Amino acid sequence: MAKLFYVLGASGAGKDSLINAARERFCDRLMVAHRYITRPASAGSENHVALNEAEFDLRIKQKLFSMHWRANGLRYGVGREVETWLASGMDVMVNGSRAYLPFAKGVFGEQLEVVWISVSPDALRERLEARGRESMGEITQRLERAIHYDAVRPANAIHLDNSGKLEDTVAQFAYQLDIVLCKEYGDNHDE
Repeated sequence: MAKLFYVLGASGAGKDSLINAARERFCDRLMVAHRYITRPASAGSENHVALNEAEFDLRIKQKLFSMHWRANGLRYGVGREVETWLASGMDVMVNGSRAYLPFAKGVFGEQLEVVWISVSPDALRERLEARGRESMGEITQRLERAIHYDAVRPANAIHLDNSGKLEDTVAQFAYQLDIVLCKEYGDNHDE
């Protein structure tokens, strides 16, 4: 059974960086889904498909999303292509939403593998300050939320510590990916 790797982590933990690295390194065995977001493509964030409100509503009406939710004043969607890829036997990675996790589990069941990215408070503060999008007060709030965020990590999640170099985090994921897929497919995954 193909797996959906549902990536979660606090703002600044490195979800987009891991997903982009996974897209490069595991392109022969892992599809990476773009999210549909009501945010301009030029916003300098994740690689996503930008939609306006009317386009987003039309996709809901036409049942083109497997999942969709609101967060941070924006709307996010994951297209039904994810279901097609899974049905064809492809493993998939998607940037998820912690609040939407129970629904995702309901949709994808045993195919869902939570990938939880955490980062030390010092590394997170450094990253948030470097990106320059938040005030010092907002950075403090994000640091507090990150502590609470990590406190609710599911026990069975694949946990990746992204406090150091990205290549170390990618290596952690590669190791966990092999474990998950070997459990699922046995030693003959490539056959």
